[in-house]
Amino acid sequence: QVQLVESGGGLVEAGGSLRLSCSASGRTFSPYAMAWFRQAPGKARDLVAAISWNGEETYYADSMKGRFTISRDSANNTVYLHMNNLKSEDTAVYFCAVRGTYYTSTVFLKASEYNFWGQGTQVTVAS
Repeated sequence: QVQLVESGGGLVEAGGSLRLSCSASGRTFSPYAMAWFRQAPGKARDLVAAISWNGEETYYADSMKGRFTISRDSANNTVYLHMNNLKSEDTAVYFCAVRGTYYTSTVFLKASEYNFWGQGTQVTVAS
């Protein structure tokens, strides 16, 4: 079993920045793709960004392009989400997700495609 632990959430003013981290432990496997999703109260869990096993391919939801950056440190089984110019609409619980893959630069965009999830970290942006 894989355990994912997110950290780095908190309260920030609009226009500010945060960096989220997600560390994987337990029965980790390779290669694996990773992603960040978020869920606001009463809304569906939406993709924020995804990254391939080798970091060569990334994908961002439209509203995050130019503001968020996903990266990974595979040696330490960690994925990051750098968030800049935060807006009130970015307020949500952010989840990281992991799934096994092949040695191809593929990103996975659907929540149903991921096998393991973290518990989430709250990001609140004050306007």
